Amino acid sequence: MQSEMRSIVMSRYGGPEVLEWKTVPVVSLRASEIRIRTIAAAVNHTDLEIRAGNWPIRKPEPFPYVPGVEVVGEVVEAGSSAGRALVGQQVITMMQGLGGVRADRPGGYAEFVTVDASAAGQLPAGTDPLAIAAIGLAGVTAHEGLQRLGPLDGRHVMVTGAAGGVGSAAVSLASALGAHVLGLVSRPEQADYVRALGAERVLASKAGELSLVEPQSLDGVFDTVGAAVFETSVSALKPGGTMSLVGAVGGSDVRFDLWNLIRPVSLTGYSTENLDGTALEAAIATLAHLLAQRAMRTPEWTTMRISEASLAHAALEQGGGKGRILLVP
Repeated sequence: MQSEMRSIVMSRYGGPEVLEWKTVPVVSLRASEIRIRTIAAAVNHTDLEIRAGNWPIRKPEPFPYVPGVEVVGEVVEAGSSAGRALVGQQVITMMQGLGGVRADRPGGYAEFVTVDASAAGQLPAGTDPLAIAAIGLAGVTAHEGLQRLGPLDGRHVMVTGAAGGVGSAAVSLASALGAHVLGLVSRPEQADYVRALGAERVLASKAGELSLVEPQSLDGVFDTVGAAVFETSVSALKPGGTMSLVGAVGGSDVRFDLWNLIRPVSLTGYSTENLDGTALEAAIATLAHLLAQRAMRTPEWTTMRISEASLAHAALEQGGGKGRILLVP
């Protein structure tokens, strides 16, 4: 194994320009660890929030820091107790201290990533690694967040931020599981894409269509946006309906009518900070099966070089895009 590799490194919080492409040493493997050669590392809003300092790294000395909370790649080396049979296998790993606010390990914006073998899940044979990278953390978040809504077959569900990474995956997955999906997007030009993912109806909040979400019309809401649409989303729930919050890209300060809680409705959510290897393995198996059966569509993706991570962050911050950005070697 080579002694050096290239990686994106941050030495301070700030704008996209703080993401620097540097040569760093390759650390020695512990017995339980595997080394993964990166095929694709998806860019997440989490990465942007951490880079900007909005979600500070929870370490006394946070820098240098390598961003990226997920990666798909090929195992090129395994520790003595990690399972030598894994070498040559394509795997996915995410969260569990990989980058993120915990930063137990350097993140995925690198040529090679080292994690504990128990934190990785094997890709089924014949799976397109870029397709799995595109659905990746977004798909796992969608899978776990939608589970909080209960059985979906025949139910009416709204997905907010439906053109984004997590929202795209949630629309496609909910539709594949039999739900009647209403997608809420930020711009009218995103509507066709979300319909193609399986949404039966799409509304654009910036086109003034938010008022068209009928009160007490939905069995469930899968919310990635938060503040801007929270009150409308809660009011749209039928008595006994459930909202599952998985993100708040629109802000975390919310208001809503407290009388909604008396109808009653349930407010819950999911954070991938709670993800473990067992849940990852199960979610990826479900998602890969639905993709193979063509019951679920992979969100669109754009590839950029890992060395261009600053440009990727800038593009994501500008908004209006579709699907996910994948960083590749």
